[in-house]
Amino acid sequence: MSAIDRAEALLEEMGRAGAGALSPLRALGYLQRMTEGTTAGMAEAPTSPDAPKPAHDRGGGAPLRSPEGASPVMAQFLTLKAAYPEYLLFFRMGDFYELFFEDAGLAAEALGIALTKRGRIGDEEIPMCGVPIHNAERYLHELIRKNFRVAVAEQLEDPAEAKKRGSKAVVKRDVVRLVTPGTLTEDALLEHRRNNYLCAVAARRDRIGVAWADISTGALATTSLAPAGFAALMARLAPAEVILPAPEDDILAAAAREAGAAVAELAPSSFTPKRGAARAAALFEAAGLDAFGAFAPEEEGALGALVDYLELTQRGALPTLRPPRREIAGERLVIDAATRRNLELTRGPEGGRAGSLLAAIDRTVTSGGARLLEAWLAAPLMDVPLIRARHDAVGWLLSETSVRDALRALLRRTPDLERALSRLGLGRGGPKDLAALRDGLTAAGEAADLLSAGAPPTLVIEAAQDLAGLGALAAELARAITETPPFRLSDGGAIREEYDPDLDEARTLRDGAMQVIMPLQADYQAQTDIAALKIKHNNVLGYFIETPATHARRMMSAPLSETFQHRQTTANAVRFTSAALAELEAKITRSAVRARELEAALFERLSAAVLEEGLAIARLAEAMAMLDIWSGLALLAEEERWVRPAVDESRAFRIEGGRHPVVEQALRREGGEGFVPNDCDLTAEARGDGDPAQPIWLVTGPNMAGKSTYLRQNALIAALAQMGAFAPASAAHIGVVDQLFSRVGAADDLARGRSTFMVEMVETAAILNQSGPRSLVILDEIGRGTATYDGLAIAWATLEHLAEANRCRGLFATHYHELTALAAATPGLKNVTVAVREWKGSVVFLREIRPGAADRSYGVQVAKLAGMPKAVTARAKALLETLERGSEGPAARAARLVEDLPLFAAAPAPEAAPNETPEETHADLAAGRLRAALEATEPDAMTPRQALDALYALKALLADSDDA
Repeated sequence: MSAIDRAEALLEEMGRAGAGALSPLRALGYLQRMTEGTTAGMAEAPTSPDAPKPAHDRGGGAPLRSPEGASPVMAQFLTLKAAYPEYLLFFRMGDFYELFFEDAGLAAEALGIALTKRGRIGDEEIPMCGVPIHNAERYLHELIRKNFRVAVAEQLEDPAEAKKRGSKAVVKRDVVRLVTPGTLTEDALLEHRRNNYLCAVAARRDRIGVAWADISTGALATTSLAPAGFAALMARLAPAEVILPAPEDDILAAAAREAGAAVAELAPSSFTPKRGAARAAALFEAAGLDAFGAFAPEEEGALGALVDYLELTQRGALPTLRPPRREIAGERLVIDAATRRNLELTRGPEGGRAGSLLAAIDRTVTSGGARLLEAWLAAPLMDVPLIRARHDAVGWLLSETSVRDALRALLRRTPDLERALSRLGLGRGGPKDLAALRDGLTAAGEAADLLSAGAPPTLVIEAAQDLAGLGALAAELARAITETPPFRLSDGGAIREEYDPDLDEARTLRDGAMQVIMPLQADYQAQTDIAALKIKHNNVLGYFIETPATHARRMMSAPLSETFQHRQTTANAVRFTSAALAELEAKITRSAVRARELEAALFERLSAAVLEEGLAIARLAEAMAMLDIWSGLALLAEEERWVRPAVDESRAFRIEGGRHPVVEQALRREGGEGFVPNDCDLTAEARGDGDPAQPIWLVTGPNMAGKSTYLRQNALIAALAQMGAFAPASAAHIGVVDQLFSRVGAADDLARGRSTFMVEMVETAAILNQSGPRSLVILDEIGRGTATYDGLAIAWATLEHLAEANRCRGLFATHYHELTALAAATPGLKNVTVAVREWKGSVVFLREIRPGAADRSYGVQVAKLAGMPKAVTARAKALLETLERGSEGPAARAARLVEDLPLFAAAPAPEAAPNETPEETHADLAAGRLRAALEATEPDAMTPRQALDALYALKALLADSDDA
């Protein structure tokens, strides 16, 4: 598709969407797509209807080969590979998964393993590599991490069964699973403390339906939202994989990939609402989805696509999912991707947990608790009663230290119940999963008893109720499963002795044949009155009865001949068998096989009993996770001296002694200076017209003084309070925030052709277009990425718009000191500054926020602290003094600007006067700049070098005037 064709297609698409309804960000997205002029993001249709197509992610991609002329095994491989050409095919051969042809080359390079050869097809040698079955998860993890997808072909029968069909018969094999980033369940492939979400997206008119599931835990949820909110949802969920209708929508796919997800495609028919509702209802064995909520058509379409994808990748073995929970708009604090990145909520500066707010507050001791804590922090609440209920739970466990300590001891004994249950549901579970459920259910029962004492708050009572009721299942598992079971069921020893008599008998025969034989031998000795009678074994006869040759006549005569049948005579002995011995021998021979079969049957029965209680276990696991979070947050509040915030429906925002939790802990670890707490009060004030003015604090002060830290800490306190945590402050009163916006820091986006300034403007545009009276906005250094007057103008207009149009609570940090004059003319705008002290030419940062405005940024002093050469800092100081003397000061310039540019004075469209051409206007502007520069020049105060610099500047302005 050419660039022109692409632009025309996008224009048509915009027309269908209604250009007037487009947000500025979406319009910008269309414009960027028009200018890309590439088809790199266009995916082809899937090769096979049974195999979902990975879009732009690495698969096998091997050319299709005919199985003609290949060996039977290689023909089988090629047939399976043809059905899944975009996947690396793990082909089970005995104790190895083997890969061939291009798959082998790709896997060998990615895994760093040897590439060998295995036979030929015609004149072509067959490249091959392989990984051992027992260690396959490690290799799968590496391939998935490198964006490969894997089809796993297993042996469906024992080789001995295949041989019964003939010496050249091939063992039956088929693909039993497609391993993709969003469908992982094995512990070795997953992060224990993070969810692994698979999302499906269905667009319908002007709404987008999203369904997401973590099949490793059984969580399932949906929502319907406007297209503008999709990127924020992706940033919140950080899914491993996103499913889109083919062909993919560029904007949706870009948002998914920006959140770190792999993208796959399904046929559009999978996303239809009617079919989706039926598929999802069938999954839960319900007549319809009405029992679980009122889902929008786009949500039903997304649910159906999710179920289709799971059925395809799991080859029919659907996971045990909980009924879908529907998220409604307005339930959660909206945080866009840029704000999450700037505030480092769940990911630190290096992309991992280190340095993030999540790492600073995480005191959980279970995997489920850690995952739920991240989900809560990623999506704080707006439901004030529920926020207060969470605070009640944390406060109770803060005061009840003995209960908290005992509870945390039980939680430490609790394995990952959700993932153990999910593996059992998919048929991938093992004895250790049943043991995990045994230990977890036992600990939950003890926790329920512990919490029943005293008077816990409502949420704790509800959690305790969810922990009870599964004692019988816990006891059955404790009676059945050995203390330390093997990893694989086939290793044997998963079921305790004395649990099942038949299994005990089989094990006795398998492990101690002679102990079973000895009673029969003693019985025969008594019956024949021959003390020398022995039961022996060899590889030819098997088990046999042997007596000395002197007893041969009596043994072969009635009545003994009726019991003992002669088999062999030797020089010194006679050998016999009996019906009882033959039956016992058959039992011994079958005992090992029978022991494995009985143990497998008991495992399946116990697994079925667990899965029958699947929903109750899932509720129990979630209750344990919440108790883990509340007890951890209580411990955090105790250790860090955090307080319970007051949260209500007002527009208050008052923080006393607020602190940045991440910075404070880092300072403590490094043994440096203590963190200096600061207040913040953005509570609405009454205006002259009776409408409250939402305050915005304009923060000035030098670089390195802590402005950015101050801005961030107040945003973090709001997020912590609304997720249900206590706050790092001496007091906090927060009127619930509906949207949190942050523009802090500077970075470019080279992959999308955006400069640092362009990124800044895009993020600022999103804030100005979306924030409202209940929003909290923090902005840092708006306009610094361009020319001085451009930047000042943009910062000025942005601040005006926030105060008068958005009417939001906000903190606005700047080095444009001219903006401080706006406080006198703008209701609600307040100047505050970071206190510093000058000492012998250096600057000392006091880290205190005080009322007032700074008139300088101490940039030269900070440059000296950074180690800039003395010659440079000395020259900079001299230039700064000259510039400050040679022009009006910031205060005077700002006062003139406020007078000349009243708030929201309409900017008329530029029109030329009737007797004036645009060229004349440009010339007049250039002449005006020249005149202003001359008036600002003071030759008597200049050094010769400064005068020369001024002349060159005037010459440049004159040339500009002549050109005009």
